[in-house]
Amino acid sequence: MIKLDNVSKVYGTGTEALSDITLEIEKGELVFLIGETGSGKTTLLKLLIRDMLPTKGSITVGEFDVVKLSSSKLPHLRKKIGIVFQDLRMLMDRTVYENIALPLEVAGKPLAEVKKRVDELLLQVGILSHKEKFPIQLSGGELQRAAIARALALSPEIFLADEPTGNLDEKTAHEIIQVLADINKNGTTVVVATHDLGIVKKFAKRLIALDKGKIAADSKRPTHAEKTEDKKEEKAASAHGSSEPKEEKDTKENEKTEDNKEHEKAEHKAKESK
Repeated sequence: MIKLDNVSKVYGTGTEALSDITLEIEKGELVFLIGETGSGKTTLLKLLIRDMLPTKGSITVGEFDVVKLSSSKLPHLRKKIGIVFQDLRMLMDRTVYENIALPLEVAGKPLAEVKKRVDELLLQVGILSHKEKFPIQLSGGELQRAAIARALALSPEIFLADEPTGNLDEKTAHEIIQVLADINKNGTTVVVATHDLGIVKKFAKRLIALDKGKIAADSKRPTHAEKTEDKKEEKAASAHGSSEPKEEKDTKENEKTEDNKEHEKAEHKAKESK
């Protein structure tokens, strides 16, 4: 679904936002990009929607080669991706209903279909009763829900959220992440960039920790050092004539699964980067 191969991004100022990022996100995954401000999370999301181009490397989103994509095909890519930016970008002179209806109207959907779809989305994110309000009348959490609904208007295959829990209290932040988790349960691939490790760790999903533009840890992928250590253990077992596969020994000797171990390592790396 999403693949980055040796992707780096250096800005004109000389700042290296991303350095040799290689990762794959499968269809239907829920992934949290964690890391402090300046770690490269927002840059990575902007590269996925081709808001900018990488300095080097390749990016594939679905069937699209993002780097080589022509301007004429860019709208087709972006129809497949819904995104909520940190500033939300709501139109303050339009109601919640009108904000969410806008992408549907631009896409030429019939009025009856627009009304039905907007009501479905507002119900899904839990703010149907606020549809005639203006953004300024909403709380922070309600604004996030409205922005999420608008990003889902065209039923994207991929949903990106950039710091969706920023400036929210813990309870509201948890509710917003739960909304995103529910969206993922419906089959949408969801990627959430956040520095709020305390919230996302409760959902026990894949964590990719970024630190100064590099992948510090990925709960789905062992590091090079860990792979090397595994090979050493396998060689040692073989030298001692052990006929029991390493995988079986690990299962007997450890109560936690390997996935849980990697998840904890990603959390630890994120804490170290603070």
